[in-house]
Amino acid sequence: MAGAVVAEEGGGGRAGVREWIGLAVLVLPCVLASMDMSVMFVALPSLTADLRPSSSELLWIMDAYGFLLAGLLITMGTLGDRIGRRRLLLAGAAAFGIASILAACSTSSGTLIAARALLGMAGATLAPSTLALIRNMFHHAGQRATAVGVWTAGFAGGAVVGPIIGGLLLEHFWWGSVFLINVPVMILLLVLGPLLLPEHRDPRPGRFDLLGAALSLVAVLGIIYGIKLMAAHGFGWVPLAYCAAGLAVGAVFIHRQRTAANSMIDISLFRTSRFNVPLLIDALGTFALVGFSLFNWQFMQLVLGMSPFESALWSLPTFLVMPVGIGLATTMAARIGKPRVMTAGLSLAACGYVLLALVRTGSGIGYVVAALVVVSIGIGGVSAVVTDVILSAAPPERAGMASAMAETSAEFGGALGIAVLGSIGTAVYRSELTTTAPDALSPEKLEAARNTLGGAVDTAATLPASTADALRDAAFDAFTREMRIAAVACALLTAAAAALIATLLRTPPNPPEPKPTEPDDPHRTDETPSTATSTSP
Repeated sequence: MAGAVVAEEGGGGRAGVREWIGLAVLVLPCVLASMDMSVMFVALPSLTADLRPSSSELLWIMDAYGFLLAGLLITMGTLGDRIGRRRLLLAGAAAFGIASILAACSTSSGTLIAARALLGMAGATLAPSTLALIRNMFHHAGQRATAVGVWTAGFAGGAVVGPIIGGLLLEHFWWGSVFLINVPVMILLLVLGPLLLPEHRDPRPGRFDLLGAALSLVAVLGIIYGIKLMAAHGFGWVPLAYCAAGLAVGAVFIHRQRTAANSMIDISLFRTSRFNVPLLIDALGTFALVGFSLFNWQFMQLVLGMSPFESALWSLPTFLVMPVGIGLATTMAARIGKPRVMTAGLSLAACGYVLLALVRTGSGIGYVVAALVVVSIGIGGVSAVVTDVILSAAPPERAGMASAMAETSAEFGGALGIAVLGSIGTAVYRSELTTTAPDALSPEKLEAARNTLGGAVDTAATLPASTADALRDAAFDAFTREMRIAAVACALLTAAAAALIATLLRTPPNPPEPKPTEPDDPHRTDETPSTATSTSP
């Protein structure tokens, strides 16, 4: 197998048809991994009626997947660098397919929880493995940026189309069908992966740091669980204790990475702004995007009265325009530099959040979707470019680690966005409704209405018509106010992130792209024999 020159920012050998077909194969499991996060919201009523889980079991059915996925990203990314990224991807695909069958055939809550946990463990292999393989397959900087953009769109698209596909399946089949759609795709990956995807790994990985893997898992799980408790119940000693414990274990993990002979992550990368600033930007962008999704979904379903399927259909434009943002970002990055593109994208997203800060109860769905489209174009372009910057900052043999860090930062950003914006919104809503609710409400009904907007809608259904209308109007106004405040916070955050990039990252002049010194070779690797091991399928 012919070696190729390592790609730098300016260029490198161009990918051929084989690599682009391989990219399509890599995107499929990413779409499914993202779908499995969102499809549960549609399947939840059906499986609840069938399995009758307790409240705590229901919580773990929802959270087991996300917890294990987030907690094992760093471990799986580093493991792929050591044993081979294609090998880990295929093993994870097989496990994902088996776990999907187990979930679909579950006859008890405990079995479904175990299957969801296994799905999370397998899902943790997919994101870092696919992204690291993209880093290794696409040497030319412009092509790599486009490939990362397609990968980003796949992940975002899965979250959007999950409720739509789930809704269609549940109209004709039982709730387990939403899991079985994973199986044929994973079989396709197992068949085509060895044919289209080259193998890449670090030739000198050293021993796997099992203690470091355990520390990273405990640290991430502790922090994420604490954040989710804050989102559900507000700030208190219990969630703060979980977060503190996670941070303490995380500090031990970092100390070990500085002193261990074979560390899981390269601490030296965090000393460079080219790596740590994009990680922070990735977290901030996801903070705003995921955190605000709490409000726009409730606005469509509760304020505007849409069904979950209708609201999912109305969210499609925000996904369909994402390729526009990605295409603009990758094209402009080659001309004006990635930092300027990220600054422009975040500024555009901030403008979209400003539009959302002007939403009123009577605002139509067209206005809301148009504002969300502006946000999606901006954040979509930024996500693709920032991921490419993170990958490019790491040496090729540590691409799995860099991919895992990018995904982990996004997971933390989304969890924090839900917790912080959710807590702020809840406080605003409760305060507003306390002063505007009809006087005829009993203390018990007022408290039920103050808990959530859904609680207010349910309470209104039990009241006389005039009082019910007054309560709904007050609740909708209070929720719209909290939505506006959240939008203002997101606008300020994305604007601050844009300023951060403009201040800390400099855009170097783009050198002319060197012409490839070798003809296109579909079996090419991006590493010389001295830096990585690569084998052709």
